[in-house]
Amino acid sequence: MINTTLANLRNSVNFFNTKEILHIFDGRKKEDIGYFVPKHFQKEFEEFIEKIEKEKKKNLLKRVAKAQKNDPIEEGSVDDGLK
Repeated sequence: MINTTLANLRNSVNFFNTKEILHIFDGRKKEDIGYFVPKHFQKEFEEFIEKIEKEKKKNLLKRVAKAQKNDPIEEGSVDDGLK
């Protein structure tokens, strides 16, 4: 991984031709901006992002199921089948 600043983006020819992941930060404010992932790593990166998104959805569904399970069944309502 290569550390680079926003100022280096001005020379975009070199910036976009790299095969390394770039860690971008604002040189003036000393803050992290993010990462640049080159097309060279596209397949692995997309698989990584998909794994994260699935984990988020799974956690959300667990929260929904837990909330539904804790919701009492009142008279006139229908059981959702969760135990």
